[in-house]
Amino acid sequence: MNIYTILTLLPMLLFTTTSFDKGPATTPDGENPFFTKSELPLQAPDFDAIEIAHYMPAFEEGMRIHLEEIEAIAMQDEEPSFENTIVAMEMSGSLLTRVQRVFFNLTSSHTNEELQKIQAEISPKLAVHSDNISLNADLFQRIETLYNNRNNLELDEQSLKLLEDTRRGFVRSGALLSEEEKQRMREINERMSSLTTEFSQNLLKITQERAVYVPEEDADMLDGLSEGRLAAAKEAAASKDYENGYLISITNTTRQPILKDLHNRKMRQTIWEASAERGIGQQEGIDNRPLIKEMVKLRAERAALLGYDNYAAYALEPQTAKSPENALDMLTGLVPAVVSNTKLEAREIEEMMQSEGVEGGVMPWDWAYYAEKVRKAKYDIDQSQVRPYFELNRVLEDGVFYTMNRLYGVTFEERFDLPLYHEDVRTFDVMDEDGEQIGLFYADYVARDSKRGGAWMSSFVSQNGLTGDKPVIVNVLNVEPPAEGEPTLVTFDNVTTLFHEVGHGVHGLFSKVMYPSQAGTSVPRDFVEFPSTFEEDWAIHPEVLENYAYHYETEEPIPADLLQRLIDARNFNQGFDTYEYLAATMLDLEWHMLSEEEAADDIDVEAFEAAALAKYNLDLPAVPPRYRSPYFAHVFAGGYSANYYAYMWSEVLAADAFAFMGTQGGLNRENGMRYREMILSKGGSRDAMEMYREFRGADPDVKHLLKRRGLDKEVEL
Repeated sequence: MNIYTILTLLPMLLFTTTSFDKGPATTPDGENPFFTKSELPLQAPDFDAIEIAHYMPAFEEGMRIHLEEIEAIAMQDEEPSFENTIVAMEMSGSLLTRVQRVFFNLTSSHTNEELQKIQAEISPKLAVHSDNISLNADLFQRIETLYNNRNNLELDEQSLKLLEDTRRGFVRSGALLSEEEKQRMREINERMSSLTTEFSQNLLKITQERAVYVPEEDADMLDGLSEGRLAAAKEAAASKDYENGYLISITNTTRQPILKDLHNRKMRQTIWEASAERGIGQQEGIDNRPLIKEMVKLRAERAALLGYDNYAAYALEPQTAKSPENALDMLTGLVPAVVSNTKLEAREIEEMMQSEGVEGGVMPWDWAYYAEKVRKAKYDIDQSQVRPYFELNRVLEDGVFYTMNRLYGVTFEERFDLPLYHEDVRTFDVMDEDGEQIGLFYADYVARDSKRGGAWMSSFVSQNGLTGDKPVIVNVLNVEPPAEGEPTLVTFDNVTTLFHEVGHGVHGLFSKVMYPSQAGTSVPRDFVEFPSTFEEDWAIHPEVLENYAYHYETEEPIPADLLQRLIDARNFNQGFDTYEYLAATMLDLEWHMLSEEEAADDIDVEAFEAAALAKYNLDLPAVPPRYRSPYFAHVFAGGYSANYYAYMWSEVLAADAFAFMGTQGGLNRENGMRYREMILSKGGSRDAMEMYREFRGADPDVKHLLKRRGLDKEVEL
């Protein structure tokens, strides 16, 4: 098991790095299903056999065996070789890998109080376990010997990169520190593990704490919602033991999709404030601000221990951006065009508001509602008329799977015999065009209380070339559940997210490397979103749209004029979308560019946010950050600390690649297979930007990103 796998599985998974199984472990309890490989197809987890009582014994035994394996590698008498050290490390930790992958998938997608208790207990233990490996002096000495002699080892490209990455990972974990410094690093890592777990669990509680209850007698405040949405809100209230009324749940971003439909301005404000002001301890509620300040301080101290000016410098060193300064150069270069487009959008919204007799400027809770009116006026699109053409299953099978077949030759064949962790989950065999199965795909799309917000890809089993294991991939979304008996109709944003997450999915499914720690999505954080973002644009490709956009009742295809208006409206409100993203990105970077001295205990979180946004001219009151710090899971509970910029950085690559493919014939098998072979199959076995340049034949051009978002035109204010 590569050291990165241990560290990556601790927080909530946005995507998964890799590790693999070397075979059955010798254990004292033969009844624990984690102690041996699953006998289900492709080692799919046997959720019928797994019980909560199995997790902790499997974790403890997995760590014990893994440390024994590592100690045997470190203390062996034979001189270091690539096989007896690096490959042996890759082959270690099979039991621990098995239980981690199932457990941390469930703590994100279907958790409960018992799992959360285990998570709180095991996370710091796993941090200690990771340190016991990364700070093992004898093991590092073997790695260092190999690294210093690497030019004489006759390693192929994949093997050399694995050696270099392994050595770098140990150094970045503190292998060159003094014993006193190593002890402090251990303390920091253990505390950080507890803090991120607490932040993560708080977010789930806050979502429930901040849900907005509307009594039956105030039902008119929900005017504008469809019958299906009202029914779902009534069911949600009943599930929380309200005698009557409606319960409006809060989604993970600052903006709330429901706001675009609600006519009552006061109701919109109430819901927006429930979202934007969460996590700051209102009415004795949960306050995440102390956790944020402690995490920022500890990250800055960790970076200083390792010789970096700040945590952002440490975090970006292994990424394709290389430094926060390079990331900021790209991001700040976008700000003028984004701000001017956003102000133009605000002016159009305020004109619409004035036409309806609403005085004053646009407020955050007004934006989505009146933007929808502007959209309808400009493009004559009413989202309530659009949603019936996007039924979830049809989008998946006739949209997403159709596109994967056209590009890559694969088919998704649903199966019904595998145990599931929740009844809403579906499973599919993924078959290559020659009939060979390349993996399993789990689809978990409907929102529920036991699932954290957002959307992500993960895996239960990773591809590896040493043992022949094939990938078992899972995609998770949070689509609004329909009322009982109703179809699941989704927004076009949901459609795009489906394509996005399957982009991560095929990155894992098409992996074809020798070493599992290089498989699939084990690439730099600012490269991993490139394949997923690339797939988004196929959602609006005319041929693809015409294959899946059918009315769920009449079976009529989406009218040609509505389809064209939908495509034309793609760039509508992109100033706002990009602005709120940039604002969140700058918050992330500013928090993590604090030096150890600057990361003080007495930082005022709200004042810090305000100053950070003003610094970059991103402080328009009507457009708050996509995430404010108290619910910014990517950076305080997930793996994107100082790396949230990666979505935009990756989108530059995605937009450039999509434009390039358009010049080569667009949606066809030849293009798809070339991309599959040169990008998706390589994982982290080669330098990411070298792979991209070889595929593209040039460096990426940011102009394609601006065009993709409709921000490439001069704006007059």
